[in-house]
Amino acid sequence: MILSDLHFGKTGHFRKNGIAVPQSVYKEDLQRLTAQIQFFKPNYLIIVGDLFHSHENKEMEMFMRWRNDFKHLPIKLVIGNHDILKQEWYTTASIDCFDDQMQTGAFIFAHDKSECDDVADNYIFSGHIHPSIILSGMARQSLRFPCFHFNRTNAVLPAFGRFTGTHSVSPKKGDDVFALVGNKVMKV
Repeated sequence: MILSDLHFGKTGHFRKNGIAVPQSVYKEDLQRLTAQIQFFKPNYLIIVGDLFHSHENKEMEMFMRWRNDFKHLPIKLVIGNHDILKQEWYTTASIDCFDDQMQTGAFIFAHDKSECDDVADNYIFSGHIHPSIILSGMARQSLRFPCFHFNRTNAVLPAFGRFTGTHSVSPKKGDDVFALVGNKVMKV
């Protein structure tokens, strides 16, 4: 299973800095991850950056309890710009880290696709920008939805964490975009 931008610990980081964000946001993300793992039964997780959001906080303790329940599941993390915990922490959590990118066959996994090296004949999976698409209605109303954005050379995954912003993408002819609308995935 490939995921991007979970930003675990972000709500704790905000609370630590005096901004009241309910911990339930983080708990719901962790429960959603658990449900996905139980449903899909992946052999391992590949996380293309920003598994965590900042320095260690109370939410990391909750993650470690969760990790103990899933210690059989290998996690491979391509380090993102927010993954700033010490290497010892990742080692204790049994998370294999890759600095810039990880390659498996013809697939490259990177946090930010613009920082990939030697990508000829490879397909890149990345995150970082938290892609979204704006869908407009007949009466000038519009809604923004997180999305998967696929093109000929790469796929940009939406942020898994719900407490993130988004960046609108402008698909080109031949691109495929799948919006996350509620609990459904809708081809746009």
